[in-house]
Amino acid sequence: MIAAGFQAETAVLVIPIIAAVVLALLPSYRLTAQLNVAASLLTFVAALSLFVVERPVPGEYLFVDDLNIVFIVLNAFVGLTASIFSASYVGHELETGRLTAANLRFYHAMYQIMMFGMNLAFVSNNIGLMWVAVELATLSTVVMVGIYRTHEALEAAWKYFILGSVGIALALFGTILVYMAARPVVGEGNDAMVWTILVEKAADFDAALLNVAFVFLLLGYGTKVGLAPLHAWLPDAHAEGPTPISAVLSGLLLNVALYVVLRFKILLAASPEAIAPGPLMITMGLVSLIFAAFMLYRRRDIKRMFAYSSIEHMGIIVFAFGMGGPLANFAGLLHMVMHSLTKSAIFYCVGHIAQIKGTQKIADIKGLTETHPGLGWAFLVGVVAIAGLPPLGVFMSEFLIVSSTFATQPLLAIPLVFGLMVAFGALILRGTGIAFGEPTGSTAPSNASYLPIYAHLILVLGAGLYLPPPLVGWFQHVARLLG
Repeated sequence: MIAAGFQAETAVLVIPIIAAVVLALLPSYRLTAQLNVAASLLTFVAALSLFVVERPVPGEYLFVDDLNIVFIVLNAFVGLTASIFSASYVGHELETGRLTAANLRFYHAMYQIMMFGMNLAFVSNNIGLMWVAVELATLSTVVMVGIYRTHEALEAAWKYFILGSVGIALALFGTILVYMAARPVVGEGNDAMVWTILVEKAADFDAALLNVAFVFLLLGYGTKVGLAPLHAWLPDAHAEGPTPISAVLSGLLLNVALYVVLRFKILLAASPEAIAPGPLMITMGLVSLIFAAFMLYRRRDIKRMFAYSSIEHMGIIVFAFGMGGPLANFAGLLHMVMHSLTKSAIFYCVGHIAQIKGTQKIADIKGLTETHPGLGWAFLVGVVAIAGLPPLGVFMSEFLIVSSTFATQPLLAIPLVFGLMVAFGALILRGTGIAFGEPTGSTAPSNASYLPIYAHLILVLGAGLYLPPPLVGWFQHVARLLG
């Protein structure tokens, strides 16, 4: 059983990296698209197997626990649906001449490298390796954002690279400070960077060094999360890159950086003399929520609008984890899952809309439910879900976050609810304008598969109506681990 656990743990890394090598060598677009889906499916199966196999003993570099399984399975599932969506989406881009066959071979290979980097970050037991994995995932998405080679796409990729490099440099400095705090207790060498060792001995670390380290780590990885005022790369990257990458950025990559922040939050909480990380996270979460909520009203590009929606929701999630406690942590985990599923479904819809209408300008997209009912109604359900209306899953998680805030810090509930209501108004205003009204633009049928969209929305609706007791118990257990 231990061998099976080890194989499952390594399979989520080995499958993407082997697939990336093979995809880089194959010239056929259709074959590479199919192989990309097959590799993503195998990775998802390997991730699911982590629930049933016996977990291996944590090693120096890799480990699996109750927290990272949640992230790994979610990452693999959205990675699978995004690969299915990519197959039809980039095929259309090839037909219209926006991409070439060589671009597509590069795209699919980099997609699997990106999945490898994100999975490596989740299973890393070494904080240095974790940093490398986040940077690998970031660099792979940087080159994919600029794949169209237009002036705007290259500018967006360059901004993403520069701001991401600043963030990762701050995170590196924070990682070094954690090592310096651990060295007098653990000793020099690899042990001072192994997370499972660090969290056991954190009570004896220099609290002052840990405090400074967490500030740098929160700012550094917070840049990757897209928290305001460190968010400037995110709207451009969403607007100019391929839509499947927008879905992955919002649904997955932001979660990778969030996961690392949570790991260091647990580490800081294990030191009784260190500062409480909660107030810093609460502040950045509220600032991101309120700032993004107002910015939603000013967006004219549909992908930029939902990029700011991602900033808003990551702010909500960071706020929930900053509040801490069993209920707030449970709500934060649930909201993270619901946001990933809902936002990626919305971007799948947006990708089809942009290809059909030939534009991303909101003013030029009207009456979608009349011209393309299947797509229009799916898009509207996604908007209603992300706005937080019942009976969908985002409403459930937001309700729990607001309830836990009222119960513990009633004054903080005021700006929280204010930000939620402002964002709600903007999303409903824009969403109904796109879905209804006098149709504009092309009425050509869409040949793309709606399977990824419907699969995500069904899960979000199901979570809003009923959460299986085993899933609730699992999330409650993980919420207790987070403190």
